[in-house]
Amino acid sequence: MSTRTSAPDRRASSRFPIEREIRYKVLTKKNSEEIGVGKTVNMSRKGVYFTTDRMLPAGRRVEISISWPAQLNHRCALQLVARGSVVRCENGGAAMEIEQHEFKTRGTDSAGGLQ
Repeated sequence: MSTRTSAPDRRASSRFPIEREIRYKVLTKKNSEEIGVGKTVNMSRKGVYFTTDRMLPAGRRVEISISWPAQLNHRCALQLVARGSVVRCENGGAAMEIEQHEFKTRGTDSAGGLQ
């Protein structure tokens, strides 16, 4: 019989399972933009784990735009825009530490996606 105990969760903030559409942009000093799409898996006040269509190396700075379920004045769609650094990337997912965030009103492009 094993008496093995699981390691305690070292996260400072509780994570909540939230699945929302996401667009991300890798912030570089070059003029070229690396952009991608995915979905959030879970979020906390300090971080986001999301699916990604490419590897995002740890340390890369990214900006994410998340379609937010609440509306401003019950009629204007919102998006959460956050900037931070990738802390982990594995098997089609990336974890990002949030350094700055703000809510913006959300428009749609011709394909019906996030701006």
